[in-house]
Amino acid sequence: KPYHVHAHPEAFTAQELAAVEHVPGREMVKVVMLRAGEQYYMAALCANCRVDLGKMAAVLGKTDIRLATEREFQELFPGCETGAMPPVGTIFDVPTYLDKKIAENAEITFQAGTHRESIRMALPDYLAVATPHVADFAIP
Repeated sequence: KPYHVHAHPEAFTAQELAAVEHVPGREMVKVVMLRAGEQYYMAALCANCRVDLGKMAAVLGKTDIRLATEREFQELFPGCETGAMPPVGTIFDVPTYLDKKIAENAEITFQAGTHRESIRMALPDYLAVATPHVADFAIP
């Protein structure tokens, strides 16, 4: 099986999930939703990092990039609890960007659409499924 689904105590942040799953923050993927104009972008990065909006603006070639609110993006991910969507924007028609630091891991863990389940999979399998754009946009 190319991935493993784990049930765990409810966790709302990537750092909480890393703790309950006993996974280093550098292997735990968090999803940050961004917006430029009417377009949404999914940024997937290490739990212990944050998006540098200046770097992301350069990556996207957009000047009006900002963090999207949960209210704005929750309807983009049917079947997912708000804030628990997996970093696979392609299945929701949302471009996905993976920070290059997370791409250095052999395996990654991320939310599986709920705050009580996560998925652990080999990075090459994730890249094949999610087909993200890999870029440098996160800072510790």
